[in-house]
Amino acid sequence: MTRLRVLISTSSFGLADRAPLERLEEAGLEYQLNPHGRVMTEDEVADLLVDMDGVIAGTESLSERVLARAGRLRVISRVGVGVERIDLDAAERRGVQVFTTPDALTDAVAELTLGGMLSLLRGIHEMNAGMHAGSWEKHMGRLLRGKTVAIVGLGRIGRRVAQLLEPFGVRRLACDAEPDYVWAAAHGVVLTTLDDLLSEADILTVHASGSECLVGATELARLRPEALVVNVARGGLVDEDALYDALVSGHLAGCYVDVFAREPYQGPLAELPNALLTPHVGSYAREARARMESEAVENLLGALRGSMS
Repeated sequence: MTRLRVLISTSSFGLADRAPLERLEEAGLEYQLNPHGRVMTEDEVADLLVDMDGVIAGTESLSERVLARAGRLRVISRVGVGVERIDLDAAERRGVQVFTTPDALTDAVAELTLGGMLSLLRGIHEMNAGMHAGSWEKHMGRLLRGKTVAIVGLGRIGRRVAQLLEPFGVRRLACDAEPDYVWAAAHGVVLTTLDDLLSEADILTVHASGSECLVGATELARLRPEALVVNVARGGLVDEDALYDALVSGHLAGCYVDVFAREPYQGPLAELPNALLTPHVGSYAREARARMESEAVENLLGALRGSMS
């Protein structure tokens, strides 16, 4: 019997913990690691998927064109939660099962969000850069306590952010496409609309799904002067050009962005000292990555189990 073959397209797989790779080996699967060390192009991933039975996927595009060439493919097991770059209709037509790991990254992304807020408020990243450049310039910061934090998207991560913020004594507003008023009331979160929360927000943090822009120039203009904007959810949810303009004009005091419409990011936000930027590392906590990868492997093995007996 031919051994089942699996492509591991996410470039950092196994770095936090080798146990998921060992689990594949124990199960008798042959695997191919990402040879490029980055997000692969459609052509690159299509070439590697030609004779694969499964893929442990990252954020590369698994489009109709890619899946059309993957005649043996039976399962896509995503390390993470987003499926915007997977053509789900094409997968369903071909009988390809799709899995995600929605719970494993919640704490990692939520904690990173809180860290970004605190760094922006106190200017930690700017003073750190100054110290490394030989400067001893002190920045006068602001407290998180007493601020109004507006959360766009109250799913797993948005809820965890709301919970982490509670001890800081902040007012928490939120909007969601499917608002859960029971949960919000139990946790002291005020549910409202996006339009209504913008004018009250000292900090706007985005945790919505999808890829449609939710926060553009009009929405940014409605924020309070010296407000902060955080996006660790999806690239494109916040208009990057409009965000740059709002920062340059002085209307906004700063931003923290971990996800970009096009990655690797090489745009003008990188020129601004009050723009805190990281290279899509929301899940990059050792514990979270190990759990995500283990869950992705188990999802894959479960789907392929009938072919392994």
